[in-house]
Amino acid sequence: MEIKVNFLDNLRLEAKFDDFTVVADQPIRYKGDGSAPGPFDYFLASSALCAAYFVKLYCETRNIPTDNIRLSQNNIVDPENRYNQIFKIQVELPADISAKDRQGILRSIDRCTVKKVVQTGPEFVIEEVENLDADAQALLMLDSDTQASTYIAGKDLPLEQTIANMSGILAGLGMKIEIASWRNIVPNVWSLHVRDAHSPMCFTNGKGATKEGALASALGEFIERLNCNFFYNDQFWGEDIANAEFVHYPNERWFKPGPKDALPAEILDEYCLEIYNPDGELRGSHLYDTNSGNVKRGICALPFVRQSDGEVVYFPSNLIENLYLSNGMSAGNTLAEAQVQCLSEIFERAVKREILEGELALPDVPQEVLAKYPAIVAGIEGLEAQGFPVLVKDASLGGEFPVMCVTLMNPRTGGVFASFGAHPSFEVALERSLTELLQGRSFEGLNDLPQPTFESHAVTEPNNFVEHFIDSSGVVSWRFFSAKADFEFVEWDFTHDGADANEAEAATLFGILEDLGKEVYMAVYDQLGANACRILVPDYSEIYPVEDLIWDNTNKALLFREDILNLHRLDDRSLRALVKRLDNCEVDEYTTITTLIGVEFDDNTAWGQLTILELKLLVKLALKRFEEAKELVEAFLQFNDNTVERGLFYQALNVVLEVVLDDELEMEDYEVNFRRMFGNPRMDAVLGSVEGSVRFHGLTPTSMKLEGLDRHQRLVDSYKKLHAARARFAG
Repeated sequence: MEIKVNFLDNLRLEAKFDDFTVVADQPIRYKGDGSAPGPFDYFLASSALCAAYFVKLYCETRNIPTDNIRLSQNNIVDPENRYNQIFKIQVELPADISAKDRQGILRSIDRCTVKKVVQTGPEFVIEEVENLDADAQALLMLDSDTQASTYIAGKDLPLEQTIANMSGILAGLGMKIEIASWRNIVPNVWSLHVRDAHSPMCFTNGKGATKEGALASALGEFIERLNCNFFYNDQFWGEDIANAEFVHYPNERWFKPGPKDALPAEILDEYCLEIYNPDGELRGSHLYDTNSGNVKRGICALPFVRQSDGEVVYFPSNLIENLYLSNGMSAGNTLAEAQVQCLSEIFERAVKREILEGELALPDVPQEVLAKYPAIVAGIEGLEAQGFPVLVKDASLGGEFPVMCVTLMNPRTGGVFASFGAHPSFEVALERSLTELLQGRSFEGLNDLPQPTFESHAVTEPNNFVEHFIDSSGVVSWRFFSAKADFEFVEWDFTHDGADANEAEAATLFGILEDLGKEVYMAVYDQLGANACRILVPDYSEIYPVEDLIWDNTNKALLFREDILNLHRLDDRSLRALVKRLDNCEVDEYTTITTLIGVEFDDNTAWGQLTILELKLLVKLALKRFEEAKELVEAFLQFNDNTVERGLFYQALNVVLEVVLDDELEMEDYEVNFRRMFGNPRMDAVLGSVEGSVRFHGLTPTSMKLEGLDRHQRLVDSYKKLHAARARFAG
């Protein structure tokens, strides 16, 4: 994690990381102001807090209350060497906790990350650099043999060369990539989380049988998502980009809707129109670009090559963003390698959907077949040794598709996790199923799995597949576990030998789609120096239902974005128009404003927690529509997960509105005790909100220029690096 430090007045320091700011000072006796803890005090507190976190985690997974558990830490300093210290952590446990759980709680403290890092002994490297942001890849170093050449199935170059090439591409873009975490909880299963140090919202997870394989996976996914703009989906890219020569790619085209908002004739083709506009309800305005919001330019469309005949077909960026998420994108050492990966993932998700929604039962992989892959067996045995039964299934649907499935059961919670993987190689598909299962997960994380069900509607509900796509946390049918399989086991193999194996395997995978009667469309992205592609298979590789283009399109943000960002500048007439649109929009009132308008606010601010319901409340309060405001206050107080401070503000507002709306009550009779209950600063804000001197309490002013929105600005800065690289390439 990158922590940037600013020097403040006197000895005060400010550390910034993610969305947090920590201020440190020194005691007055050391010439400081005593306004905050010192750096060493934070260090001491971190180990105590980390120990308490692991206690909390242990207790929560076993439904043990922590109300009466007390923990403290003391550091005992050697009088002859102040750097030699003993950290004594003591825990006081209630009498009703069992002996087994007492030992479990003590063992959980032993897992404290801060403790383990201190005990291992971190290495400090102190150096001068010309530019902090330019030292782009120093955080990716692996302790591996730089002369090694490790080849794995599916890669056209050794892992070491793959990592070096991808790191170089990211460094050239000015992306400072950091490894946030590693996991290796069972043999031969590695995963890690990497992110842009400047904009941590840009992150990926990698997985593999080795740490090098996992790192190559994470970097490849990072590059694929940069090339396909996935990190910036649904987000507002700012007015500079909206009015630039191009918004997404230099080869994009913009088309104006026809008469009566008709779809432009230049977009899509007849095959796609039958899928995306079967009833003629899709209009041009449904396809305006969310990222730029520049409706005056028309519809932004991106070129894809139809694989059946090589013709170029223009797909609206809005349509891709709304329906496909990250499905069908990949990067590789070669284009063919990227195509194999891309098509494999498309099959993995489509077959997974068919199996889950069809409640199909899959055949087990025979033990004699599984024994051919001892490294995979070792990982499975590691899970079963921890008390998690594992089922290994052939998901090829009778040898038709290159897909495997590894399913984990958690007897402690009754939850299950069905993980799928795909590749022309049986072994690689199986390995991917297992590594996907544990990607970024601890053993504790396996306690959050959903329980299977016999209720078919819960499995076939569209959002269930979305949950499976995002992190495989959707619901699985009990019918999936039937011993009576719907297919025979097939030890399939779609691989090819030779130097052009990936090209041959890509052709095989394209052929499967052709046999299914599917048109395939592909865009190749090489402007950033990588081999990346995006493949769309209409009526096959979508994640969200096509109806979302009409009923739940992300460009609904365009109805609200400008007014919400300019909220403090709106007059009453504009506020009335805004709240009317909010009242009429068919969006859940508990949707966050971040989601609604595609602007990232700091999670720790009122903006970051703001929902449609609360915004309507504040607008109606500003308009002095107190009865409507009070109804919304009551709804907020009944169902909200906002901060304690925000909740107390609305509790105070609720009682003040009770007085205001009751002709028999006078505020002066209650104000003194209201202030005693809620405090003067909070009551000043509440009374000011009612009187009109305070508007939109807690929401700092901003505008379409996004001033003060550091989190979003960092995301836009990240995108501008790509935009500049594409402009240079086009030039």
